[in-house]
Amino acid sequence: MKNIVIVGGGTAGWMAAAALSRVLGKGRHNLTLIESDDIGTVGVGEATIPMIDFFHKVLGVTPVDILRETEATFKLGIEFVDWRKPGHRYFHPFGNYGTDMGGIGFRQHWLRMARLTDQWDHRLWDHGLYNLETIAARAERFSLIQPKDPGQPRLNHAYHFDASLYAQFLSRYGQARGVTRIEGLIERVEQNPDTGDVECLHLRGGESVSGDLFLDCSGFRGLLIEQTLKAGYEDWSHWLPCNRAFAVPSARVAPPLPYTRATAREAGWQWRIPLQHRTGNGYVFCDGFIAEDDARERLLSRLDGEPLAEPRLLKFTTGHRRKMWDKNVIALGLSSGFLEPLESTSIHLAQSALTRLITLLPAGEIAPRIRDTFNGLMRTEYEHVRDFIIAHYKITERDDTPFWKHCRNMPIPDSLRARLDLFSEHGVFIEDTHDLFKDANWFSVLAGQGMYPNAVHPIAESFDPRDTGARLAQIQDVIARRADALPPHQEFIDSCLGKGRPI
Repeated sequence: MKNIVIVGGGTAGWMAAAALSRVLGKGRHNLTLIESDDIGTVGVGEATIPMIDFFHKVLGVTPVDILRETEATFKLGIEFVDWRKPGHRYFHPFGNYGTDMGGIGFRQHWLRMARLTDQWDHRLWDHGLYNLETIAARAERFSLIQPKDPGQPRLNHAYHFDASLYAQFLSRYGQARGVTRIEGLIERVEQNPDTGDVECLHLRGGESVSGDLFLDCSGFRGLLIEQTLKAGYEDWSHWLPCNRAFAVPSARVAPPLPYTRATAREAGWQWRIPLQHRTGNGYVFCDGFIAEDDARERLLSRLDGEPLAEPRLLKFTTGHRRKMWDKNVIALGLSSGFLEPLESTSIHLAQSALTRLITLLPAGEIAPRIRDTFNGLMRTEYEHVRDFIIAHYKITERDDTPFWKHCRNMPIPDSLRARLDLFSEHGVFIEDTHDLFKDANWFSVLAGQGMYPNAVHPIAESFDPRDTGARLAQIQDVIARRADALPPHQEFIDSCLGKGRPI
C-alpha cells in the first residue's frame, strides 16, 4: 500500500488527502490526487454536524481557521418549518435536553409533566426550553467558550461553510504535507487481468498514474467503483422519492443565523444556509410531483436576497453502492451513495468512511474480511441515517399536496417501523452502537413532527409532580441564564476574525 491514489477533488477528495497526509506522515506513502478543472464539483453541502470538529482536531485545525478560510458561520441545529403542518415549526438541536433524573432520561419526566399540562405551565409542552442550543439559536447567540462549572450545560456546534472554499483550504493543507496534485482527465482505467484490481490510470495527454490503493471521490458518476468495477447500487427512491435539487446562492440581507432552516414545500423542501458572505439556498424535490422549471421558479421567488448566480440543477438517486470497497477501490463521498441533505450528513458520511478506512488500512494484500467489515459498517450507517430522514416525511399531518399524501401513505422499512412502534407504545429508544442519531435526536424530530408516546416510564410516574415541576423549572432557569450570557452570533464571529472587540 505504498502508493495511494485519490480520484477526484472536491470536499471528499481533499478531506481524504488532508487526513491521510496527516496520519501517515511524509515519506512512508505516496499520496496522489487527480482532479480536473473541467469537471465541476457539486459543492452545495455547506452545512455540517458536530462530528466534523473531530476531523478538524486530527488535522490540528481550529474553529477560527475554518471561519477565516471558508466564510463560515456556526450552526446549532436545524429549524424545520411547515413539516408537521403549514404554520408549524420546531427545532432539532445539537445537544441533549435537561438532565437525567432518577436513573432515567429527562424526556420521560418531561413527557409525564406534559400529560399534566392542565396543572402546570403550558410552556412545558415546549421541550426546546430545556435545551441550550435551541434557546441560543432563537436568541441568535453563540460562543465557543465553555463554562468551567461542570454543572453548566455545554454549547454544541457545527458549521455552515462554503464547500468550494473548504476544499481549497484542505487542498493547500494536503499539498503542504506532501500530497501530489495532478491536473488531468482520466481516459482509461487499467485493471489486473487476473485479479481485476485497478493498477493504472491513463490520463489525456499520455500521463499514467499507478497505485496500490485507489480512493474514488469522483462524485455521482463513480468512475472507478461503478463505471469500472460495476459494484452495483441499492436504490431507496421508494422511501425517499426526492430526486432533484436546484441550488442557488443569494445576497446576504441580515446577520447570519446560527442555524440551518429547512422549509417544507409542495413537492419537497427548501434549505437556507447562512454564510458570512452570502446565503446558500436550494429546493430538493421530486420531479414526479413538480416540473423542473416550476421548481426553479418557485425557488427563485422565495429567496430573501438577490440571486448571485443561475440556479444549478442536480439529479440524484438516493441509496448507496452495494460495495463501497470493492477490490482495491474505496468509494468516498457521493461516489459511495447519496442521502439527501435534510440532516446535513453528506460530509459526515465521507468522514466516517475515511475514519474506518484509516482504522482498517491494510499493510499489504487486502484481505476479504477487511473489505467485508468496511462494507458492513458503512451499509449499517447508511441505513440508520436513511431511517431517520424517512421519519421526517412519514410522520406528518400534511395531506395538502399529492407529494405529502404520498409520503404519509408510503410503506417504510421494517427497521424504522420497529423504532416508531417502540417509541409510540412505550416512549423508549434503544440506541445501536453505530447510530449517528441518538435518543435526543429522535425525540426532537418525532415530538416536533407530532408523535408522542402512549406511555411514560413508571419511574417518572413515581415522582411527586411538585418535585418534578420544581426541577424542570430549575433546569429551564439554568439554561436561560447560560443563553443570556452568550454574545450575539455575528459579534462573536467578528471577534474571532479581529473585526470587533475581544470576547
